[in-house]
Amino acid sequence: MALYLLFESSSGYGLFHAYGIDEIGQSVDAVRSSVLDLDRFGKAVKLTAFTPFSSAVDALNQCNAISEGIMTDELRSFLELNLPKPKEGKKAKYSLGVVEPKVGSHISEVTGIPCQSNEFVQELLRGVRLHFDRFINELKDSDLEKAQLGLGHSYSRAKVKFNVNRVDNMVIQAIFLLDTLDKDINSFSMRVRHVSFSSYHFLLTVWEWFSWHFPELVKIVNDNYIYAKLAKFIVNKSDLAEKDIPDLADIVGDEDKAKEIVEAAKASMGQDLSPVDLINVQQFAQRVMNLSEYRKNLYEYLVTKMNDIAPNLTSLIGEVVGARLISHAGSLSNLAKCPASTLQILGAEKALFRALKTRGNTPKYGLIFHSSFIGRASTKNKGRMARYLANKCSIASRIDCYSEASTSVFGQKLREQVEERLDFYDKGVAPRKNLDVMKAAIDSMVNGTSIDADDNERTDASAKKSKKKKSKTEANGDAMDVDKSSNDVDGVEPGTEKKKKKKHKLEEPQEHANGDVEENETPKKKKKSHKVSEEAEPKTATEGKKKKKKKTIADDE
Repeated sequence: MALYLLFESSSGYGLFHAYGIDEIGQSVDAVRSSVLDLDRFGKAVKLTAFTPFSSAVDALNQCNAISEGIMTDELRSFLELNLPKPKEGKKAKYSLGVVEPKVGSHISEVTGIPCQSNEFVQELLRGVRLHFDRFINELKDSDLEKAQLGLGHSYSRAKVKFNVNRVDNMVIQAIFLLDTLDKDINSFSMRVRHVSFSSYHFLLTVWEWFSWHFPELVKIVNDNYIYAKLAKFIVNKSDLAEKDIPDLADIVGDEDKAKEIVEAAKASMGQDLSPVDLINVQQFAQRVMNLSEYRKNLYEYLVTKMNDIAPNLTSLIGEVVGARLISHAGSLSNLAKCPASTLQILGAEKALFRALKTRGNTPKYGLIFHSSFIGRASTKNKGRMARYLANKCSIASRIDCYSEASTSVFGQKLREQVEERLDFYDKGVAPRKNLDVMKAAIDSMVNGTSIDADDNERTDASAKKSKKKKSKTEANGDAMDVDKSSNDVDGVEPGTEKKKKKKHKLEEPQEHANGDVEENETPKKKKKSHKVSEEAEPKTATEGKKKKKKKTIADDE
């Protein structure tokens, strides 16, 4: 059976005929050894036909179709024109070797041409790719390289679909750096307060403790950033005076606390530090302040990026928790592919596998535990709330990943649903249906109405319902008044009628109950009388026997 090879290059389609396979051998190793030798390989393979692409856009379309496993109309016409046509009702006496198995299956389904894609065909096509410029005389090496470079750039650009505003990698790096900064700032602040420090953080030489110099300041000020500011401002506690109270009040934000700091410095029990130690304290406090300010700026950057990349997830669960979910999943697309059950325990993998190994209880929540909704739920409803919140987060992430329009309407509506679910768990208020909420979100997005307008409409609807209820109660009250007036006209007081009705109702069940009791009691009495009669009969028999014995005794005498 003859073998033809289809080769897709950056400049066009090429069809080759492998006619001399016997000369190089039909094994894969024989083909590999002959690929590098053009004289030997050229005797086994020859060019049958070649059709160039009309433009760079056409080349990109053909490349996209091949990568997706689709045969285009141009490729079909090229194959039908250059391959030998089999006779009617008979199978083809040749096969077509292709690189992509999906393309070969599509070609065989549409045209009926038998295709194969195995290791032997792959090696033959590798040799064709290596010596492709030698088979076509009119094609130069530079032209082929330019075509490959241009097609590679356009194909990569089309596949990536790069959007600067929706790069989730920046969010992943930002949240990772934010968590690291939180740990560092806390450790550095504790180092300023209690832990020993040196001129550099990684040196092992211990100088002095700042809390030994002014231990009372720890009880007055709790904030790390303000404490570092005060440590930089005070430097030496013995230099504090009443003239420094306004400056201390600006730092602390409270004049009473500033006076308390000055009074504590006068009666402090801490020891004095050398000037070198005080300089190091001041420098280290400045570094902590710089890190805290950078942390604030980084958080603002994270908020803006999350609103650009995942606005619905941000409005639903917050910037920090949403960024942690994206970072743990790897990307927003990976998070969108996760089911709600996976998203619920995302971040608690160790606990999950430990529970599976020990056959214990599996965790109910992972990173979403940091959401305020889980904290607001009661203890017995935390698991149910985590499951419901994970469901809504999964919906929001998919909307953010696959929607072209950037909007936070769906996230706000999903947040309202979570709030309603909390009210349902606490107060029993029935929440709205998901279908109605999504319809309202789509309508508000299409019409351009805001969430406040929807809330107003909802409040108006509730007000209308309350008005209807009031009107119904008033109508019922009027009807009752009419009934009362009719009863008064008849000369019967309504209160006496109600009492009589109540007495009548009470008497009826009593009568029924008494009747049942009497019916139940009558057979019992009969049974008792029957028993008495049965007991009485043997007694009379014995008495009769005794009388007969007495009579016989009297006769004998």
